[in-house]
Amino acid sequence: MLSIVVLGTAAGGGVPQWNCGCPNCRSARNGHPEMKSTQASIAVSADREHWFLINASPDLRQQLTETPALHPKPGALRHSPIAGVILTNGEVDALAGLLSLREGTAFNLYGHERVLSILHDNSIFNVLRSDLVPRTALSLDTPFEPRLPNGSPSGLVVEAFAVPGKIALFLEDEDDDGEGDTVGLVIRDKADGQRLVFLAACAEVTPAIEARLHRADLVFFDGTLWRDDEMIVAGLSQKTGQRMGHMAMEDTIPALDGLDIGRKVFLHINNSNPALRGDSAERKIAGDAGWTIPADGTEITL
Repeated sequence: MLSIVVLGTAAGGGVPQWNCGCPNCRSARNGHPEMKSTQASIAVSADREHWFLINASPDLRQQLTETPALHPKPGALRHSPIAGVILTNGEVDALAGLLSLREGTAFNLYGHERVLSILHDNSIFNVLRSDLVPRTALSLDTPFEPRLPNGSPSGLVVEAFAVPGKIALFLEDEDDDGEGDTVGLVIRDKADGQRLVFLAACAEVTPAIEARLHRADLVFFDGTLWRDDEMIVAGLSQKTGQRMGHMAMEDTIPALDGLDIGRKVFLHINNSNPALRGDSAERKIAGDAGWTIPADGTEITL
C-alpha cells in the first residue's frame, strides 16, 4: 500500500509569492486563505512509518511542522520518520529545503549525478554530514529499492527516467542542458504493485512519457501554467512555459486523455495560473477532465 502526503503544491515562490501583486496572490493574502500553498513536494511511504521526500522545497520546515505523519515519534528526544530524499532536478525549489535537514539525523539522499554535482559544488550543503547523509547517484531506467538509514529495505521500488525539460535557472549561462537535469520517477509498492508517477516538470509528452504514464494508479504532473503565454499576457515575465521547461495544463489535459490513469493530480502550480481559483472556468475544465488540484496536506492512499 502506497501512502502519499502532498506537502506543497505551488511552483517556485509559492502562493502568495513574497513580491507578487497578481490577482491570485492578492486573493491569497486577502480573504481566500484556501489559495495559499507552499512549494511543491510530496512524501511517500510503504508502511506509514518511514517516509521518502520527493524533493526538498524551500518551505520544508513549515511543511514538516504541519504534517503529523512526519513528526518525531512520541517520547523520542531525537527522531524523524524521514528515511530519505529523492531529488528530481537541480532547481532551488527542489534543493533548498535540504538545509533544514541539517540537525544531525541520518537519512539517505538520492539524485542524478548532475544534480548531486550541484550539491558538491556548493559547500553550504556540507552541513549535511556525509556520515549521516550519504549521497547516492540515480541511474536512469534502472529500478532500485531505496534503503532506510539502518540499511533495511523500504518496501518501495523507484525508477528514474529522463524527462524533456531544462537546466536549472541559475545555471543557464553555462549553456549545458544535458541528461539528468529533469527526471521523472516511477514509484511502486513492492507488496501490491501499486504505482505512481511523479513529473513535477515536463516540457512535452513524448511516446516514451506516455508509456511511463499508461495505466498508472496515480500521476502527479506539471501544472505550472494554464496556457503557454500566461505569464507574458499577465505582465509577469517575458518567458513562455516552454521556455521555462513546462507544458501548459490546457495541452496536458488532452495529451494524457486515454492513457487509463487511475488518478490525475496537477502539481507545481504557478501563482499566475487561473486554475488556482476554485470558481474559475479553468478549474472546471480540469475537474471535468478528471484532474485534481490538491491543497497542501492532502493525503492519498493507494
